[in-house]
Amino acid sequence: MCVCVCVSGTLCSPLQDKAKMRLPLLLALLFGAVSALHLRSETSNFESLLGAKTLPEDEEMPEQEVEELEGEEEGGSGSEDASKEDRAVESISVPDVVDRNLLCPKEEDTVQLVGIPGCPTCRRYLLVRHPHTFDQAQLTCQRCYRGNLLSIHDCNLNYHIQLSVSMLNQGQVWIGGRIIGSGFCRRFEWVDGSHWNFAFWAAGQPSFHGGHCVALCTQGGHWHTAKCCRRLPFVCSY
Repeated sequence: MCVCVCVSGTLCSPLQDKAKMRLPLLLALLFGAVSALHLRSETSNFESLLGAKTLPEDEEMPEQEVEELEGEEEGGSGSEDASKEDRAVESISVPDVVDRNLLCPKEEDTVQLVGIPGCPTCRRYLLVRHPHTFDQAQLTCQRCYRGNLLSIHDCNLNYHIQLSVSMLNQGQVWIGGRIIGSGFCRRFEWVDGSHWNFAFWAAGQPSFHGGHCVALCTQGGHWHTAKCCRRLPFVCSY
C-alpha cells in the first residue's frame, strides 16, 4: 500500500494528488479562453470604428461639405442651361436664317419661260439665274412669287423647260424634287405636294450618294441627284 505525504507533512490521498496535477492545466485553458475573448472584443471594436469612418450612414454631413456639394449642383445646372442655349442656337433651321436675309431677285436676274403652248390658264414658269441652295430657292419661290420650285409630270413639260434653260452657262438648275426618308422608306417627292408620277433620270441615276435634291441638266433635260447645299439657278412654278 502506497501512502502520499503532503508538503505540510500530513497524509494526502491519491485523489488530492491528481487534483493538484490538473490545476495548472485548468489555469492554462482558462487563460487561453480569456485571451480569445479579449482579442475578439478588440477586433469587433476596430471593425465598428472602420465602418463608422467609411460608411457614415447615420452621421450628418459636415456643413462645409454640404455647401460644396450645393455649389457643384448649382454649377452643373448652369452648364446644362448653357448647353441648352447652345443647342437652341444650333437648332435654328436654314429657312429661318434665310427668311431674315431674303431678298427677291432683281428683274434682270430672271427670265420668264415659255409655258405649255395652247394653255393660257396653265401655270407660269420663271427662271432665276442667280444661284441659290435648294432651300433658298424654294423659299424664294414661295415668298417672292407665291409658288414653289418646279414639279414636272410629263415628258412634254420637261422638254419645254430644258429648251428654255439651255442658254445658261451652268449645266444644271434646281427643280422641286427631293428625297425623303431613309433606308427602305426612302422615296422622292415634289415640294409642292403633287404626286410623283414621272421621272427623266440620266444614266446611273438616281444616286442616293450624290445628294438628296434633284437638278435638271440644261443639255438633254435629264435629272441628277445633287447635294442640296450646292448653289444653282432654279425654276419657279406659280
